[in-house]
Amino acid sequence: METFGHIKTVLSIILGLSITHILKGNVKLIEHPGKYKPYWIHLLWGLYLFLLLIHFWWWEIYLNNIKTWVFSQYFFLILYSTMYYVLCVLLFPDEIKDYPDYKTYFYSRRKWFFGMLAVTFAADFVDTLLKGKDYLAHLHWEYPVRNITHVLLCLLAIKISNPKFHAALIIILLAYELSWILRLYNT
Repeated sequence: METFGHIKTVLSIILGLSITHILKGNVKLIEHPGKYKPYWIHLLWGLYLFLLLIHFWWWEIYLNNIKTWVFSQYFFLILYSTMYYVLCVLLFPDEIKDYPDYKTYFYSRRKWFFGMLAVTFAADFVDTLLKGKDYLAHLHWEYPVRNITHVLLCLLAIKISNPKFHAALIIILLAYELSWILRLYNT
């Protein structure tokens, strides 16, 4: 088996588990409407994370351009994709019985969630560099600005618990991510 095929399989397993976890978390809200009170900002973060997952899965096809693989690259990619799984679990834990609703849970875990999200955006720089200079060049100036801005906004979200801030943040990031994907891959 070619090396990329092997790596793609492992990444697919981890990302598949991540998507499954997000979907399972949302379905719990339907299965047990009285048990799990939804929170719209939390649900939008779930949608955003789902979008990031399918976007990540899509852009990993550019790893096919790497002809020679070393274990450190493979190890990094496993860790990087695992960060997405951790984000999914932080957003939708198996149980929130210690919290009255997802709103309370979300704000109590925001430091962990946004800390991991910031690390994930920082790790994306390494992932992008693995794909080569041509791939980085096709992303233009917007890519580093995007990621640095996302990291800074995540650090702010760790400090700020104001629901209006979090509402504005998720709406802006969701709209931007949709725009970014469509501009990159729908042309």
